[in-house]
Amino acid sequence: MRIAVMGAGALGAYFGGRLAEAGDEVAFVARGPHLNAIRARGLRVVSALGDIHLKDCLATNDPPDIGPVDAVLFTVKLGDMESAAEACRPLIGNDTVVVPLLNGAEAPDVLARILGPKHAAGGAAYISARIAEPGVVEHIGDFARMQFGSTDETAQARLAPFLERCRAADIEAELVDDIEKILWEKFTVLLALSTLTTAARTPVGPIRGDDNGRATLVAVIEEAAAVGRARGVAVADDIVEQKMAFLDGLPGEVTASMLVDLEAGKPLETPWLSGSLVRMGREAGVPTPVNTALYAVILPHVGGERAGR
Repeated sequence: MRIAVMGAGALGAYFGGRLAEAGDEVAFVARGPHLNAIRARGLRVVSALGDIHLKDCLATNDPPDIGPVDAVLFTVKLGDMESAAEACRPLIGNDTVVVPLLNGAEAPDVLARILGPKHAAGGAAYISARIAEPGVVEHIGDFARMQFGSTDETAQARLAPFLERCRAADIEAELVDDIEKILWEKFTVLLALSTLTTAARTPVGPIRGDDNGRATLVAVIEEAAAVGRARGVAVADDIVEQKMAFLDGLPGEVTASMLVDLEAGKPLETPWLSGSLVRMGREAGVPTPVNTALYAVILPHVGGERAGR
């Protein structure tokens, strides 16, 4: 299968690397020092599940160099979502399916609007990985899983061959019937973890161990679930219990990547996380006071380092 990875950071490079090692023709769209390193020395993945070194792979910052493919792994930052979707056009053939592995819940809608519903899927990734140095991805832990699906029957059918290629690469993957439910249920806990650890500048342990912090985590999940249900998504009735159990099971020192970005002075994804939840709540007539307050706290830092800071 011909596969392109649009935005080959840590996540995209990991999954793309596994597929390439299994024999698929994988091209990586990257930029900056990471791209230069892959071109010069290949792509390396360091992982408890097995290391990879792709010495010769196509890496470019220009999608027309690749041409139409069977599948696109869409792994860009949320702020680049619309421009990256437009940049995917040279990768799209008659039967191409695009699988976004992004935070948030709106990527399938963006892809459907820009590229057409028959090419648009939704997806969720469960992995911890980072770029250890340009051209080198470090997979942290021993879990790496994908779920994907589409509300469009044509796109859903196109995902079946991609699922088989993932399994051939020993990637834990699942083709699901209700991708909106998967995305929204992940979105609820992502909002809780990212907004609270970022706003408090602290790991999850002290937050969940404090009565006020715990109540705020619950409120974020409840508000997000209410917005999802108002949009017709079948969010589980026990979503709060499920996601609080997940948060309780995390090591106490865990933070969200948004806090890591904040501390590094990088731009934040919060307009496409809390901001999108607040907007969708307003559109659906669902109050989101806790998410709105947390969004207001984080919003001044969205652009990264500020003049005079």
